Amino acid sequence: MYDKAIINGKVYVNQIWEETNVYIKGEKIALISNDFLPASEIIDAKGLEVLPGMIDPHVHFELDLGFIKSVDDFYSGSVAALYGGYTAYVDFLEPTDSVEALENSYYDRLALAKKSVIDYHFHACIKNPKGDLEAYVKKMKSLGMNTLKLFTTYSDSDRRTYDQEIIELLKLSKKYHFLIMAHIENDDLIDLNPNFTYKDLPMSRPSISELTEALKLAEYTRQTKGYMYMVHLTSGKTLEALIQNYSDILNKHFFVESCPQYFTFTNEKLNEEEGYLYTFAPPLRSHEEKELLFKYHESVFTIGTDHCAFMKKDKIKPKLSQIPLGIGGIEHALGIMRHHLGDQVIEKMTSRVAFTQGLSNKGQIKEGFDADITLFKADAGMRVSGNHGTCDYSVYEDLATSGKVISTLVRGQFVLKDQILIKHEGKLIKGCDFL
Repeated sequence: MYDKAIINGKVYVNQIWEETNVYIKGEKIALISNDFLPASEIIDAKGLEVLPGMIDPHVHFELDLGFIKSVDDFYSGSVAALYGGYTAYVDFLEPTDSVEALENSYYDRLALAKKSVIDYHFHACIKNPKGDLEAYVKKMKSLGMNTLKLFTTYSDSDRRTYDQEIIELLKLSKKYHFLIMAHIENDDLIDLNPNFTYKDLPMSRPSISELTEALKLAEYTRQTKGYMYMVHLTSGKTLEALIQNYSDILNKHFFVESCPQYFTFTNEKLNEEEGYLYTFAPPLRSHEEKELLFKYHESVFTIGTDHCAFMKKDKIKPKLSQIPLGIGGIEHALGIMRHHLGDQVIEKMTSRVAFTQGLSNKGQIKEGFDADITLFKADAGMRVSGNHGTCDYSVYEDLATSGKVISTLVRGQFVLKDQILIKHEGKLIKGCDFL
């Protein structure tokens, strides 16, 4: 006897759709079969799509910027994620520069994350490191993390990691089988003019700063044979240059993530009356760069949201330097991205994320995998409406979407059922070695 049977649905299995049934026992997918077998609970998914639960590789819940915190904590952020069809996500530790600080950061973050209603994992995060990098990597891995975030910019807040250390970390990534997650902008091309307003954000953080730094780091990756993952690529020009110059390592050693906002908007939004609401880093790009992003979208390996929400009142500031950079978006990412790219985006938000993050039992509807499942009602005529997070606005409100999430199961348990939240405790997922 199975615990649950999801029957009559259109199931996404091995990158194709099948009319089949999914049987769950405990926390796992026990069987995928056309047969109708006995189960304690029968879920009739007629008219619905049965998808693997989405996994977001890039969120910032309770992010402390020093002068303000992002408004979604691990509870409200995970609830918003749940309504967006997500069953797991990866957040970041506070940036640290030593082994001791890394361990403290891990346990501090873990205590905050216990409020999450879905499963979670962490990236270690390094800043202008001091001391033995190999010891830092060993400590990171001993804590169950196999991804390490670094910044090539933000020298003004001492978060930048410099080239010599990046090269050493790339060598270590090959030796210890972990993935470097890099925020890639050329710090020397960033202009922090104190008189800039939000409309000057593309001038403050220009597209060329992303392109030149990405090519440099791709070259370091090729030379060291290490492993790097570029977070939030913004520009199709950057992607085109990577394809032209580094096709041999692209999405084999040098992986590319982009985000829904870069497929959806252009920097013209910043000139609108409420343009301050579209402020995040790296910023929106030109129409031409957005079109190139669509042209080369198959070379975008994963989609993350970079979810980092702030209230409207905190965005309405006269100077760019006073505005917290970041937007929410996790709740609407699946619908928006399927509207843009169709079914091709599913792998970018599930199995490929699981692969890069070392989440070996997630991201697919497959026997033996965690029963993380999203039931989705496709509806091409729908528009985005409402928000289940803390934030009082969404940049995606009233935009075309591809449907809505009806129910979500995390490890075999309903956490969202017919769009009603059910009390549930997410758990920490330990990662496995990358490759």
